[in-house]
Amino acid sequence: MSVSGRSSTPARREAVQSASVPGAVARAPRLAFATAAAAALLIGAAAPGTAAPIGEQAAKGEHYVALGDSYSSGPGIPPQTDTVCGRSDRNYPSLVASAVGADDFTDVTCAGADTTHMAGRQESAPPQLDALRPDTTLVTLGVGGNDLDLAGVITRCVLVAYLAPNGSPCKSSFTLLGTDEIGSRINATAPKIDAVLQEIHARSPQARVLLVGYPSLLPDDGSSCRETIPLAVGDFGWVRDKEKHLNTMLAQQANVYEADYVDTYRPSVGHDACQAAGTRWIEPADSAEGAGFHPNATGHRSMADAVLDTLNS
Repeated sequence: MSVSGRSSTPARREAVQSASVPGAVARAPRLAFATAAAAALLIGAAAPGTAAPIGEQAAKGEHYVALGDSYSSGPGIPPQTDTVCGRSDRNYPSLVASAVGADDFTDVTCAGADTTHMAGRQESAPPQLDALRPDTTLVTLGVGGNDLDLAGVITRCVLVAYLAPNGSPCKSSFTLLGTDEIGSRINATAPKIDAVLQEIHARSPQARVLLVGYPSLLPDDGSSCRETIPLAVGDFGWVRDKEKHLNTMLAQQANVYEADYVDTYRPSVGHDACQAAGTRWIEPADSAEGAGFHPNATGHRSMADAVLDTLNS
């Protein structure tokens, strides 16, 4: 199995070699660490739980390309193979490539990526869609959260929590005068997802395309854990609802454009950032196991399982 990615270019090698902290992302992209302000306030220790089994291998001979943002790249999960993009060889694309016995695997996932970085450059990184070829047979795509500025949403929620710690001040700030600002952002992102899916089909017409959703970040029952994540009590359920809205939109667009939607939310319920080390699959703060508000290695193993289940179905 040959493995390629952006770190193979001279510019990428130079960027990786200049990183001052081994195993850490050299820059702080929007969604890679939730933002420095939020990460400084989110506290908690980290240790991955027991991984779910990867599952049975799918058909061999795949030419697999992985596209996406930090929820696909695996920032902070050791070992980091590309510190600029926060990419780990224990992320779900790497696990899927191994499980299906891919003949060729190209992982260009990059922390901070949004839909514009699929066809356009992301700082020094070339467009992710450039990794596609006519003989590509499998594509996974995990993107959309950065188009909503999810990191900025979480930061605002943390900052306004002191105004009404038992209320929902963040929800109030995003729904002034009866509007739903985050809902509008989600709706505006839908045609951008459409455009990416259309371009994938145009460049790799033989490929099976899997659009990967986002795992459960906060308790599905709406309960709070202010001692770990300093949001107002009422905003835990609101953030959960906005994530579900995002995943619903992704599922709808996958259906329209002949892609398969991968539900990573349902398997991760009960393993959110509020849970204890050993149970959680989402880290509440930057740790030795992963970036804050992102899946740890066990979370990526669960996401890989979800992808493989979809492939095998």
